[in-house]
Amino acid sequence: METPSDTAVVGPFVGAIDEGTTSARFIIFRAGTDDIVCYHQIEVPSIFQKEGWCEQDPMVIVNTVNECIAGATKKLTSLGGQIKDIITIGITNQRESTVIWDRNTGQPLANAIIWLDNRTTSTVEELLEAIPNNARNINYLRPLCGLPLSPYFSGVKLRWLRDNVPTVKAAMDSGVAMFGTIDTWLMYNLTGGKNGGVHKTDVTNASRTMLMNIETLQWDPNLLKFFGLPKTILPEICSSAEFYGSLAQGVLKGTSITADLGDQQAALVGQQCLSKGQAKATYGTGCFLLYNTGPSIVHSQHGLLTTVGYQLGRKATPYYALEGSVSIAGAAFNWLRDNIGLIQNSGQIEAMAATVDNSLDVYFVPAFNGLYAPYWNQDARGVICGLSEETTSEHIVRATLEAVCFQVRDILDSMHKDCKIPLAKLMVDGGMTVNNLFLQLQSDLVGIHVLRAKIAETTALGAAMAAYKAVENRYSMEAPLSKSGPREPVKPTIGSTERNLRYQKWKMAIDRSLNWETSTLPQGEREAFDGA
Repeated sequence: METPSDTAVVGPFVGAIDEGTTSARFIIFRAGTDDIVCYHQIEVPSIFQKEGWCEQDPMVIVNTVNECIAGATKKLTSLGGQIKDIITIGITNQRESTVIWDRNTGQPLANAIIWLDNRTTSTVEELLEAIPNNARNINYLRPLCGLPLSPYFSGVKLRWLRDNVPTVKAAMDSGVAMFGTIDTWLMYNLTGGKNGGVHKTDVTNASRTMLMNIETLQWDPNLLKFFGLPKTILPEICSSAEFYGSLAQGVLKGTSITADLGDQQAALVGQQCLSKGQAKATYGTGCFLLYNTGPSIVHSQHGLLTTVGYQLGRKATPYYALEGSVSIAGAAFNWLRDNIGLIQNSGQIEAMAATVDNSLDVYFVPAFNGLYAPYWNQDARGVICGLSEETTSEHIVRATLEAVCFQVRDILDSMHKDCKIPLAKLMVDGGMTVNNLFLQLQSDLVGIHVLRAKIAETTALGAAMAAYKAVENRYSMEAPLSKSGPREPVKPTIGSTERNLRYQKWKMAIDRSLNWETSTLPQGEREAFDGA
């Protein structure tokens, strides 16, 4: 059957590599639109050598991405499209995950330490001890890098590798070590590896390392000195949309890479939150809220991170964002499935939660590895409060949905305090947003209009938009991406009295989860882990 002309698979196309925590994919978009032509996705396995550790094999990541590119381009040709019409590609990636390799061999010196890995708690302790005047202030570096001292960030992971892996220390000392977040590692390999591969990153990924100065957008010598790391390991910092290099082999050999953004910043772009005061939330393994603060740097006083939102061109004005990170969102349902057996698959969640009218006053804080924003308490642990004889598995599933919503309210309240401007609407994307009940709960428990993205792949879309902008100056990133009309918002259905009463009980549950791991330590040591 002949393909109708108005749906013909014709270019130009833009490809997006989206390397996430659990899978990699290569998605091919019609240039300048949110129209997905085809994609190929493969899971990336994690390695759990010890409790709290999470690693991945860097070579598996590279090989998986290459397989995704091959798979997606094969689908494109089967649809009648031509590979030569893929005019450029962008990269988006799981942030903070840390790879270090040998510049002579191009081989990894250790497994990648993934962003949610919690092994560096002891490293944070040692770094706190190094702060002058025995201050032990987790915000000591915040004026320089916008971030608190936390196991979350790449600089701490790098310091752990230097202190605990002899081959890494030797490579750093001899000048042959190379560091990168996942974007840098992929770009290095795709553009030739040890045979001329580029060693670059962008401002959004660099802003998550604790090593970049948030104002100059360059590696900061004072931060490097604090962490005891050599500058020789670091990639060149570029804007989020410019020419990085060309693929050295494979079916896309010669195709340019013209965009690089961390996944959450890419979703900010993909949701077209390109003006000051706009915000988005992405619900995946964790949940990440970004609030566009425009060209202004806002140093949070309420536990949020200051990060680079994007810089769309080498000479373009950088836009900043406040970020709130929730470590456990969708991962809480994996725990219900794999550890507790309350559900068999994610398709059951909405139906189960909808069989009860409320959570029966059950509150679940899924702080399995501590709490991120706005608490920054690495020794919090998960609690379920309010259980009674009437509690059922359905109530717990509903309470788990509400837990994500309450964590989002925590962050939005902090954003309001920092920016003084309440949000009228929240743009949302990610796997959990297919659940209509969840969106209603989110709107109810925050008291805000919630607008779901028209496509699930906003992270890849943001990378594709930035890549296309780098090669097509006339492209307006604010223009409508599709022909369909505006999104219909989900609106609150409960009043502020009920909303605030339930939030007050959530805060009671939070109090019970804090400092669990340090509760038997001396008072002075416990105080060091109080929130940001």
